[in-house]
Amino acid sequence: MRPDAVHRVLDAELQAARQRRGTAPEVLDVGGGSGVWAVPLAEQGCRVTVVEPSPNALATLHRRANDAGVADLVIGVQGDTETLATLGELAPAGGADVVLAHGVLEVVDDVRLAVAAMTAALRPGGVVSVLVANRYAAVLGRALAGRLADARQLLDDPDGRVGSADPLLRRFDLDGLAELLVGCGLDVEALQGHGVLSDLVPGAVLEATPGATEALAELELAAAARSPLRDLATRLHALARRPA
Repeated sequence: MRPDAVHRVLDAELQAARQRRGTAPEVLDVGGGSGVWAVPLAEQGCRVTVVEPSPNALATLHRRANDAGVADLVIGVQGDTETLATLGELAPAGGADVVLAHGVLEVVDDVRLAVAAMTAALRPGGVVSVLVANRYAAVLGRALAGRLADARQLLDDPDGRVGSADPLLRRFDLDGLAELLVGCGLDVEALQGHGVLSDLVPGAVLEATPGATEALAELELAAAARSPLRDLATRLHALARRPA
């Protein structure tokens, strides 16, 4: 499959950072888990620090980095990603070209503190890449599954939650995500959907139709930045820059 919209934007940013600085980009992956993003970025020549609370995930990260031959480019640090209060102690302030916060802002206790900490970790001109759960996709999914009360609660709740048992503390829409990032002093340069159509097409359709996988990848890439399709994506992606 072709690279998705998130990879496309990140690849362009990392290439620009490499050209600006004349050296390998520094990436801070907050809540990076077992290295789903970190190891491929290291394979592209980035130096990646992963902050992750789970020792098991960090052990898997190190194994994956070793297997990929990039262990010298990946650093795993056990740290609290729920509050990010210790982020400044775990990563040098102003040292990162890119901070990844993929699947993090939905679960931190204080979302503004988290974004402020990640902003401080960026060097001037660096970017934060945020990937979050979309409130409206969750509403649509619950409604199609017949869970209409849950859908209504997701729609009406200020944080886009379904009661206190919801594993996520919040879900986002595009306006709320942009407002959060701008309020923390960042300039939003990209807002797009991730999983706009690809999460809706059954695997059996792709297997039964020659060329369908490639066609879906192209369609997903084209739809990622087009409203109203992007507004209903499973996840929302933002790229926001710290002013130079």
